[in-house]
Amino acid sequence: MSDSVLITGASGFLGYHIILAAIENGLEVYAAIRKNSDIGHLKELPLKYLTLNYEDAEEMSRQLADNRINYIIHAAGVTKATRQEVYDQINANYTLNLAKAAEKSGYHFKKMVFISSLAAVGPLPDDRSKITEETTPNPVTAYGRSKLLAEIGLAAMAIPTAILRPTAIYGPRDKDIFIMVKTVNKGLDPYIGKTLQLLSFVHAKDVADVAVAAVRIPNAVGIYNITDGNSYDRYRFSDIIKIILKKKAFRFHIPLPLVKLLAYFLETTNGWLKKPSVINREKLHELAAKNWVCDISKAKKELAYAPKFDLQSGLEDSLSWYAKNKWL
Repeated sequence: MSDSVLITGASGFLGYHIILAAIENGLEVYAAIRKNSDIGHLKELPLKYLTLNYEDAEEMSRQLADNRINYIIHAAGVTKATRQEVYDQINANYTLNLAKAAEKSGYHFKKMVFISSLAAVGPLPDDRSKITEETTPNPVTAYGRSKLLAEIGLAAMAIPTAILRPTAIYGPRDKDIFIMVKTVNKGLDPYIGKTLQLLSFVHAKDVADVAVAAVRIPNAVGIYNITDGNSYDRYRFSDIIKIILKKKAFRFHIPLPLVKLLAYFLETTNGWLKKPSVINREKLHELAAKNWVCDISKAKKELAYAPKFDLQSGLEDSLSWYAKNKWL
């Protein structure tokens, strides 16, 4: 009988790729979804579904026990919210409730893999070093602080836990970084300020593969930085897109004070509507940061992590999917 894994955030972009990787590795997959989740793209997959109430650890524990769940890959969370309290509730408190439920569910439960974020540690202020798992966390956004809060809580719990900190994730079905692709496709190539930046990226399929590897390797616990292992200047992403799409785009730099003013306007306007803003003043700390480059040697050694995609091949894969599915 195959081991079973519960994948949260199953209807989302990354969750979909994790589901595929888990199925390919012979795991029995349970997809955790919300009542209103769009699961049309999952219909043809061999899945079982669970609807979780993250506020009720006792109920979740019964669900995990009744279905004899062996592993959890927790990819659910929120990336946009109006207040720190909302981020903390969903990204931290719900995560810890799920972990408590797993602890109580029985001897059959083996490990939890938590998809955190590089935002939990934050960027470096200069280009002289790389982010490691020992770098002192200094998250610069509410989102990053909520992920760090979850990490701290999980570290104090008894169940074996692997915490993955992926950098900017892109790939087929992504809608966030896809905004950059659409912008370049329209002939525009904008940047915030003129500060030199070192960036890192990772393809969703590589994150999915390493998440499943973290499940399969018994002694793989602790924190792991996840990127494709490379460093990119701030222009490389759009330069590759232009080459693939055979497009020209007008490159321009918007002064940081002007972007801050726009962010303040969007924050205020969306605040009246009680909606999270796509760009806010705090988010600019991430978008304009100098260094997001990571050392991934720990993941390579302990998780046998070997990224299949660099930014060139990853964008070729992604843009091919976007074109085939008429997103572009």
